[in-house]
Amino acid sequence: MATLVKAISGWGRYPLQTCELERPERYADLLSDADSLIARGQGRSYGDAALNENRRVLLTERVNRLLEFDIEKGVLRAEAGATLAEILEVIVPKGWFLPVTPGTKFVSLGGCVAADVHGKNHHNDGSFGDHVIAIELILADGSRVACSASENAELFWATVGGMGLTGIIGEVKLKLIPIQSSHMMVQHHAAANLEQLFQLLQNPAMDDRYTVAWIDSLATGKNLGRGIAMCGHHAAVDELPAGFGNALATKPERSRTMPFDLPGWALNTLSIGAFNALFYRREGNKQQPFLTGYDPYFYPLDAIGHWNRLYGKRGFVQYQCVIPDGVAFDGIRALLQELSGSRRPSFLAVLKRFGAQGRGLLSFPMAGYTLALDLPIRDEGLFALLNKLDEIVLRHGGRVYLAKDARLSADSFRAMYPRYGEWLKIKNAVDPQNRFSSSLARRLQIGEGTL
Repeated sequence: MATLVKAISGWGRYPLQTCELERPERYADLLSDADSLIARGQGRSYGDAALNENRRVLLTERVNRLLEFDIEKGVLRAEAGATLAEILEVIVPKGWFLPVTPGTKFVSLGGCVAADVHGKNHHNDGSFGDHVIAIELILADGSRVACSASENAELFWATVGGMGLTGIIGEVKLKLIPIQSSHMMVQHHAAANLEQLFQLLQNPAMDDRYTVAWIDSLATGKNLGRGIAMCGHHAAVDELPAGFGNALATKPERSRTMPFDLPGWALNTLSIGAFNALFYRREGNKQQPFLTGYDPYFYPLDAIGHWNRLYGKRGFVQYQCVIPDGVAFDGIRALLQELSGSRRPSFLAVLKRFGAQGRGLLSFPMAGYTLALDLPIRDEGLFALLNKLDEIVLRHGGRVYLAKDARLSADSFRAMYPRYGEWLKIKNAVDPQNRFSSSLARRLQIGEGTL
C-alpha cells in the first residue's frame, strides 16, 4: 500500500510532525507492515496521541461502515473509522442516542474507545467504555481478537483508554440509549464565584442527566471562578410544545467556517474579557428551562468549521485535568488562581463533575471534577505555566488527560496513572516488540521495556 510523507498535527495544531501516512480502503487491509505504527481516525485528539514522527500513521477514515443496527434493542456494530456524526444521522431518527459523547461529533468510534471519552453525563453514566459491548482488536502479529468485559477482559480494559497502543481497534459494538425526541430541555444557573458553582454542581435538586459549567477564566478576587452551570436532559414528548411535529426529526445546523488563521494578538485579555462578560450576562439571564437541538447543546463548536484557526498558526494547548473529590474545590481554585495570575487568557474554560473511576487501566476519569482550558501558544512562557499547573494537579492527587496532552513529562505520567504497571504487563504480552507506538507514547515512555 502506498504511503504519503506529510507534516500533520492534532486538533491543537501543536506539535506539527512529519509522518508516513497509509490509508487502507477496506477492513481487510487494516494493518500495516511498518515496524512502528499508530491508528488515527479524524485527528481530533489535541496533541501528539495520533502522531508518529518519522514513522507510520494508519488512517482509518475509509474503514467506516455501519455493519449492524438492532433498532429494537438499541445495539450498533460498526467499523471503528465511523464517526459519531455518521452514527447520529442513522440512530436519532429511530429513537436512539449515544450513551456518552465528547464535545465534538467529528471523532471516530475507535478513537472514543482508545481515549475512553467522557461527556457531560459522566457523574451519572460513566465513560464510553462502560457502554461498549465488545470490540475486535487487531494485534501486532495480525491476529484478530474479540474482547469484552467478559471475554479477554484484561486486554479489553487495557485497550479502553489505552490510546491505541495495544492494537488497532477494528470493530466496535455499542449499547445505545433510548430517546423520545431529538431535542434537549436545558436549564442555566448563574454562579457569582467558584464556591457557588460547586454548590450548584453538588446540589441534587439542580442536577440533571447532563451537566457542564462554563467558567470565566479571567475573573479574579471575589468573582474567581464565576460561571454558568448548564443542566439538561433529552426532552420527553410531553415536554414539547403543542403541534411540534415529528419529535425525532432533525434539521441541519447552520455552520460557518473559519477561513483563515487569526493573528496571534486577536485573542487577548481584553477581547476574551469582553466576550466572557457578555456571555455571562446573556447565558446567566436564561433563568427558565428552554428547548434546543442536541447539536447546540453537545457540539456548539462543531458549528464553526476549522475553529482551531481562532488560535493562530502557532496553535494551542488544551489542558484538561481532574482533581479527586475531597480536595477538588481547593485544587480547582488553585489552578484558576495560577491561570488568572498569569494573565494568559483561556478562551474556553469548562468544569464537569465526574463519577466513579473508569475501569480502563489508563482511563482518565476519577471521582472528582475536571477542568479543561484552551491556551494559545504565544511563547515558551506558556509551557512554564503548564508545568506549574501539573504541580498543582499532582499535589492534589489528580491527573492530566492523555487525549488532550502535548507536553506532560514521563515522570508526571507515572505519578498520575498508578495502574500503568498493570497495563504494561498486558502490552508486553500482546505487543512484545512495541510495534504500536506514537509520539505521545515515546514522549511519556509508555510501552517501553519494564518499570
